[in-house]
Amino acid sequence: MKKLLIFLMTLSLSVMTCSCGGRTSVQTSSDMQTGGGDYSALDSTGSGWGFVRVKGAPPELPQSQVDMLESRNGVYLDHSGEKSLYLTFDEGYENGFTPVILDVLAKTQTPAAFFVTGPYLEKQGPLIQRMINEGHIVGNHTVHHLNLPKQPVETVISEITELNDRCRELYGYEMKYMRPPEGEFSERTLAVTSDLGMKTVMWSFAYKDWDVNTQKGADYAYESVMPYLHDGAVILLHAVSSDNASALESIINAARQQGFVFRSLDELPQNTEQEN
Repeated sequence: MKKLLIFLMTLSLSVMTCSCGGRTSVQTSSDMQTGGGDYSALDSTGSGWGFVRVKGAPPELPQSQVDMLESRNGVYLDHSGEKSLYLTFDEGYENGFTPVILDVLAKTQTPAAFFVTGPYLEKQGPLIQRMINEGHIVGNHTVHHLNLPKQPVETVISEITELNDRCRELYGYEMKYMRPPEGEFSERTLAVTSDLGMKTVMWSFAYKDWDVNTQKGADYAYESVMPYLHDGAVILLHAVSSDNASALESIINAARQQGFVFRSLDELPQNTEQEN
């Protein structure tokens, strides 16, 4: 993928700071590069990623929303028609279940992607390193988990690049994928993300699993996921859920029995086509 890199601003000094876990990084405008330049003509209206689930098939989504996402290097589904599944987890904070999830992924030899925030990146070093060592993807969920469409362009850029830089500094790992907080994006934030060389990753399946006060057990999670598996699904699960951790091995094994293959986001056809 070609990236045209130009300076974001011509100001001689514009300092952006971000505080993550007590440590502060500082960048000047000359350090911040993007390919879009002037984003003022792009729509900044936030668009929430809400859909109607369909059993055994991709969800129903407004075509305009899909077109906006995919025209800006974003993905939510593998359109190849193959029985592929892409397992992704959002990690805003650690609730004690990620080690269990990683154990299941190792036991079943299943790849996954973990989208982490700034505090998680700073505070959960052993888990992040384990994700990397075991071949999983560590994705960008921004530093402070802000609603990006509501932020100025400079903040959107810093929320993404500060986390990328810190991940590189701490772990020597390059982030390639970004998931917008609250599942909300705009034409402007998608353009900024793409110009920074990042791919926005949404999802084609999710359920209400993030509320730690309403966990209902492994069977509930299993029955919430299995009927809605579909070819090319990008699955979003929250790692704070005890239900997900308890049901994960059963979900993986049952999906494979149905002929599904779990793949890494790096294997998305949209990615491999760009590399060729």
